[in-house]
Amino acid sequence: MYPSAFLQSLLLLSVPYIPNAFAQSLYDSVTDPTKRAEFALSTLQIWYNAGTGLWDTAGWWNSANVMTMIANLAQSDPNNAQLQNLATRVFANTLLQAPAKNPQPGVENEAKRRRDVDPGNGTFTLLLNDTGTESGYSKSLNPGGIHEPITTFPTDWDADDGQYVDIQSLPSFASESKDAATQAALATSPNPEDWLDGFYDDDLWWALAWVGAYDVTQNIEYLQLAEGIFGEVTKAWPTRCGNGGIFWSWKKDYMNAIANELFLSTAAHLANRAENKDTYIEWAELTLKWFLNSGMINEQGTINDGLTEGCENNGYATWSYNQGVILGGLVELNKAAPNETYLPLAAKIAKAAITELSDDNGVIHDGCEPGCGGDGNQFKGIFMRNLQLLHQVAPDDVFADSIRTNADNIWMNNRDEEQGNTLSVVWSGPFVSPANASTHSSAMDALVAAISL
Repeated sequence: MYPSAFLQSLLLLSVPYIPNAFAQSLYDSVTDPTKRAEFALSTLQIWYNAGTGLWDTAGWWNSANVMTMIANLAQSDPNNAQLQNLATRVFANTLLQAPAKNPQPGVENEAKRRRDVDPGNGTFTLLLNDTGTESGYSKSLNPGGIHEPITTFPTDWDADDGQYVDIQSLPSFASESKDAATQAALATSPNPEDWLDGFYDDDLWWALAWVGAYDVTQNIEYLQLAEGIFGEVTKAWPTRCGNGGIFWSWKKDYMNAIANELFLSTAAHLANRAENKDTYIEWAELTLKWFLNSGMINEQGTINDGLTEGCENNGYATWSYNQGVILGGLVELNKAAPNETYLPLAAKIAKAAITELSDDNGVIHDGCEPGCGGDGNQFKGIFMRNLQLLHQVAPDDVFADSIRTNADNIWMNNRDEEQGNTLSVVWSGPFVSPANASTHSSAMDALVAAISL
């Protein structure tokens, strides 16, 4: 664990002390969704590595999702000054520290330079490999069974996990006020290229994280950073299928759902916040049209992982996050450019996903459980986060019941008090040890979603 992060959780987000002898009964008796989420945040922040700006035991893109979850929690409890202080300082510190942890910086710029020499037969990849910009960071689908996404990091990428850094020595925490901390972080204009790693879904997770930071703080620089990241990803359009969409990565070897759903969602989020609204609406509408024509939505109304080289649905697993991101995208697009088809489409996908992914008790599962890797651990929370966005604008008992059922099961059946009230991957229980920042933050997405019910 990370000692200074533990101190941070005590200093910046105080919670009542519950003696161990009574912890089981007292924690079980907590029914208020906000208190549950804020208890869980105190545990989560033990993993926050102030020196790297990321959460130990979580990957690069996972940390972007953790930040988004914290932004959503902060928005749900705006009068909690300690929570607002913590969230604001985390955003500022992550802005300063995390770019140094980018697992593969520069590869997208090299890809753009080499694009003109690609005849479509692999020369592009060979040339890029020869430049030395690849770091060993890669993503692939496990070839066996359900094709679970797997992320591989460069050697020693996490070598500084757990190293002690005095929080008070860092600008974002040394500043007396959270506003001063933010200004220290923004003293040098944020550079979108700091957040690009060659995998466009990663890039867009970070764009949405900075949108969340903007929503909490109203600091325009965060929004501009999100715009800059999105602008870089637009250069990846189109794929070889249907003259549209974006690839999973600079390697141009897979066209999948998550990258394109994120492209749609980021464009729609920006349309409701940035000045050039029409441009973002156009990108979102263009992406939605391509996505609906791609065939990735199957006959059951759920979304498979991606397309074959022949541009057909590959029939791979219907991961929960692929059912979720599009919901938030459709909600934001309907807000920016109302269309009578958007919310009904979102509701249809959401209900199909709840039916397919829920067990007999209504708890959501992914097919990789209980042994999900670093990617799969994060998926279900993303679904809950976006289901809550849909429920806010199109209330439905099916959505509310799913959110409430999953949040209650997490709290009662998927929490280990002997390990500090950590939350693991199987929300119905039993607890799978050890938990980590990805499993914990993903479960917290459901706890945060329940606050609005």
